[in-house]
Amino acid sequence: MAKLTFKTDNCKGCSLCVYACPKGILQIATDKINKKGHHPAECIDMEKCIGCASCAMMCPDCIIKVER
Repeated sequence: MAKLTFKTDNCKGCSLCVYACPKGILQIATDKINKKGHHPAECIDMEKCIGCASCAMMCPDCIIKVER
C-alpha cells in the first residue's frame, strides 16, 4: 500500500491531481480552506492507492509526496 502526503497549505486547488488519479481517490476538500484561502486536495481512500505517482507528477506546485 502506498502513502500520500499533501502539503495542504501550498495547494491552490487546481484539481490536476484529481483528474490524473486512475483510481479516482482524490478530491478537492469542500470543508477545508488552507492558509492561501483555497480548498486543498485530499485522498478519500488511501487503501485504494496504487502508488503510481500520477498525482504527484501532475501537481504544478509539488505538494504531493508518494511513498511506497
